[in-house]
Amino acid sequence: MNSALVLSLVILFGLSVPVAISIGLASVISIQFFSNLPLLVVPQKMFTGLDSFPLMAVPFFILAGVLMTHGGISHRLVEFVKSMIGGMRGGLASSCVLTCMIFAAISGSSVATTFAIGSILIPAMVRHGYPVPMASAIQAASAELGVIIPPSVPLILYAVSTETSITQLFLAGLVPGLLISGGLVIMVQIWCRVKGVGDRDGDDRAPLFPAFRKAFWALMMPVIIIGGIYGGVFTPTEAAAVSVIYALVLGLLVYRELKISDLPKLFREAAVSSGVVMLIIAAATLFSFLISLSGLPDAVGDWTQNTFSSALTFLLAINVLLLVVGMFIETSAAILVLAPILTPVALSFGIDPVHFGIGIVVNLALGMFTPPLGVNLFAAAAVAKIPVQQIFPALVWPIATIILALLLITYVPMISLGLGSLFSF
Repeated sequence: MNSALVLSLVILFGLSVPVAISIGLASVISIQFFSNLPLLVVPQKMFTGLDSFPLMAVPFFILAGVLMTHGGISHRLVEFVKSMIGGMRGGLASSCVLTCMIFAAISGSSVATTFAIGSILIPAMVRHGYPVPMASAIQAASAELGVIIPPSVPLILYAVSTETSITQLFLAGLVPGLLISGGLVIMVQIWCRVKGVGDRDGDDRAPLFPAFRKAFWALMMPVIIIGGIYGGVFTPTEAAAVSVIYALVLGLLVYRELKISDLPKLFREAAVSSGVVMLIIAAATLFSFLISLSGLPDAVGDWTQNTFSSALTFLLAINVLLLVVGMFIETSAAILVLAPILTPVALSFGIDPVHFGIGIVVNLALGMFTPPLGVNLFAAAAVAKIPVQQIFPALVWPIATIILALLLITYVPMISLGLGSLFSF
């Protein structure tokens, strides 16, 4: 059944069948023709995969991201960050990185971050003389912070699929997210000087205090959500619901950029996005059940322990594998299929599951802005109104920067685990 399951999945992916359908159909084919299991297993396991309280956070965070994108929060965050650092050379590009970092701590979605921040900052960078591919590449790379800095949907999926603490994973994502943000800021500063752009980024920026006053309630959102989780006020799932309520209050009553008549359309948009993710989760749960039943995790564990002599070589091989996987397979699906297989192997090498989870998510986040299928690339290209192929040459700088950060995160576990060691959950 192993070979049939994997071969069916590869063929369906090769035919460009949607990810959720590919995973589900490969599972059904294997059950029907290569096992003695009844087809009744299909709805049972798919329902079981969705019957999880922590997973309720996923649609709530998706809805919160949609409400914030349309509720005036992104614009105020951009203006505030520009007022702080926009005056230096490369200030607009650095503002893009830092605004994405803040917005990521609210929305938990890289694609939402690309559209919300990119629609403001890509045109602004182009007006100030940045080449369009360069501006688009900076935005696409910065938006990957949406899946690293908590709250993060991929971290929730890893936690659910491997029975790891969501709170510990959220805490572990903070320092890696800040490390990548800092690396990207340094990179754009050097890049702007090499390209000779960004010397007039301070034009038209707002004074600091008025910009801060306008963005204050938007800036309070990550403080309330993240502080509430780590302060024990609410669980990550409850925090997701709180973020929706807060975004609604800001959009409807404080900033007044949302109208009641807008809500059905926004709820529909969030429902469609949530439905796609949930269908992937349901199909991946069935797939993971069949993988476990076939004994593949044990076989992979035995092979890796015989092949790799240490945790260092194992982690290097996993990095290479996931970098390739992330270029071709949607992040949620990759986590749900691979995490239950690889995490037990990592444990056998003495690798902390929280550290390993951060490594998986950072690896796969790279795939969000690398060709050929990086979703952030297509989102940035749509905002910039250029063919996605024009962005490819400009990706060398950001990819090299994040790979360097990935190696540090991989081989220095305290980057991920240091904060968690100070708390007990």
